[in-house]
Amino acid sequence: MRLQQDTKDEEASLRLNQAREKLARTIANHFAGEGALETAVPGLSLYRQSTPTSCSSAAYEPRLVVFVQGKKRIDAGAVSYLCDGSNFLVATVDLPVLSQVVSATRERPMLGLLLRLEMPLVRKILGEEEFSWAEDTSKDTPRVTRNDAALPSASQDTAGTHGIAVGTTTTAMLDACSRLVDLLDAPQDISFLSGLIEREIVYRLLRSPQGKHLRAIATLGEQSQRTAKAVGWLRRNYARPLRVEDLAEMAQMGVSTLHHHFRTLTAMSPIQYQKQLRLHVARERMMNEGLDAASAAFEVGYESASQFSREYRRFFGQPPIRDVKARRFRPTQEESGDRIVAVEARD
Repeated sequence: MRLQQDTKDEEASLRLNQAREKLARTIANHFAGEGALETAVPGLSLYRQSTPTSCSSAAYEPRLVVFVQGKKRIDAGAVSYLCDGSNFLVATVDLPVLSQVVSATRERPMLGLLLRLEMPLVRKILGEEEFSWAEDTSKDTPRVTRNDAALPSASQDTAGTHGIAVGTTTTAMLDACSRLVDLLDAPQDISFLSGLIEREIVYRLLRSPQGKHLRAIATLGEQSQRTAKAVGWLRRNYARPLRVEDLAEMAQMGVSTLHHHFRTLTAMSPIQYQKQLRLHVARERMMNEGLDAASAAFEVGYESASQFSREYRRFFGQPPIRDVKARRFRPTQEESGDRIVAVEARD
């Protein structure tokens, strides 16, 4: 009996490796450049990086990232996630992060794809009664052992809802992703088939152990969904003065309850979230728009340029001017394609 089970596990592992290699070839065939490439398929981008990179500022909107080669580290608040070719990452809310490719070579570059998650589609799938949202325990998924014990992984059962979760890709998810990328060879089919394949990918994601985080954000009225609403407001209005009481009222929670759920979701308090987002946006504006440190500080809501410089150095490790100069002299291929984009404030 044990031998029979071992044989099934080996066959499942072989199918998984073949699916991963196929997706890697498909991505490589469609993108030979560096960084991120937005494709003709709505919401789909391909990613390729042939060298390790330094840390870059990034803004993660709701997205699914499927990794097939290489290794990347993502820092969100006080939590670090290490993703390799066996992983996918799901971000369920807007989060300022630091990202860094830590393993990639020209012979074996980091490869992956990014699919934007549309909450109306997620809610529509969740609302269809014929689907059961029990976790997928398919035997097609082999047992996995990870050595990164200090970092969140698919095997760790975490309490609460998190804005970022890392899982282990399955053969079914990889196959669906390959079919989505294959549509780039048949542009006449994109308008009809891309939505159907995207629906399957979201379904596979919802069936995974990490699907609970996405379900909680998508379900109207849930505390996680109300907390996500507060996160979204703060994301759009980061330059405004922050009163946590107003944020709690918006989320229809008490202040202490909001603090608890906000920290669980983002790994930051509301004030830390605002501060990190301000620093990320200021860094990118100095890089891309040529602003000096004082101008960037005031643009993102700081009242004191000296306070901005102190907090910038504490967070990024260097004063603003030195940091920007160092980043400008790096080859452009080191940029990850995850640049943060300022969002205009709106009520």
